[in-house]
Amino acid sequence: EWLEVCALPEEGRLIEDTYAHNLAEEFLHGLISSGTTSAMVFGSHFASAVDILFAHASQLGIRMTAGLVTSDRNLPEPLLTTIDKSMVESQQLIDRWHGKGRLRYAVTPRFSLSAGEELLAAGGQLVRDNPGIMVTSHLNENHDEIAAVAEVHPNARDYLDTYDIAGLLGDHTILAHNVHPTDRELARMAETGAAAAHCPTSNSALASGFFPLQRHIDAGVQVALGSDVGAGNGFSMFKEGVQAYFMQQLHPDGGLPMTSAHLLYLATASGAQALDLEDEVGDLSVGKRFDAVYISPTARQPLDVGLNHAADDEDALAKIFALGTPSDINRVWIDGQLVKS
Repeated sequence: EWLEVCALPEEGRLIEDTYAHNLAEEFLHGLISSGTTSAMVFGSHFASAVDILFAHASQLGIRMTAGLVTSDRNLPEPLLTTIDKSMVESQQLIDRWHGKGRLRYAVTPRFSLSAGEELLAAGGQLVRDNPGIMVTSHLNENHDEIAAVAEVHPNARDYLDTYDIAGLLGDHTILAHNVHPTDRELARMAETGAAAAHCPTSNSALASGFFPLQRHIDAGVQVALGSDVGAGNGFSMFKEGVQAYFMQQLHPDGGLPMTSAHLLYLATASGAQALDLEDEVGDLSVGKRFDAVYISPTARQPLDVGLNHAADDEDALAKIFALGTPSDINRVWIDGQLVKS
């Protein structure tokens, strides 16, 4: 979680809040500077920090979905909560922020390894009590994690079933990674409308494995591109897109060959669909909100040279993913408002 803070005594609250304010500003600036206008964000284990994150996101106008991260086991004590506390704090954040401007709330158990059955079920109750809120967590990131989750949740058929039993699986659910799914899990995700967030630089950095994109598509599971800021290596969807391409090229079981248009779709329209925002954003068709980036590289820098020599639009787009950096993004608009210039 990007906004993690250690528990402090009451007299240290000012220091804690200052730290959270600074980190929220830095994080959101990183998102916007990289051209991200809509994001699903893992918040913090601390409600005050999540509140600060929402406040800054509201001020900037970014389309953000986030929530209180909850765990009750297998993490350091300061990061743990109780069922009653998590319910009260989450509901307060929902009442304060969900649906305010471009903000939405997501029930966010850190993952099933650190959340027991009752804590997950409490999240499911929040979903039932607050129609329209979303859900996010981790799924099938690596083999050791999958085995450990099976020990914590012996009544579940598999990793996905831990969320399904709790009432957390549906068309407002986005689960990060899913590198090692079973066929049953993919079929159930497709049936419920749950989406997968593919985080290729993280999967590479942690040696988690090769994301089975073809299997997701064949099963009918929505896939969008994510960055996993904590274990990835940045905010840029350019970098995530080109790494996704590399990983599919190297996939030992035969990956899905992708063009630059596929990468653009994963980074834009597919993400909007996963976030249930496809009626508002995701492309520049008539009637949608003007969320856009303007790419204008400095003269004679690599991307500028690449674009000048591009054979066609497809080639130019490929150059953007291969060579583009946040510094090449000259302007960013959210809902027609210029937020980076």
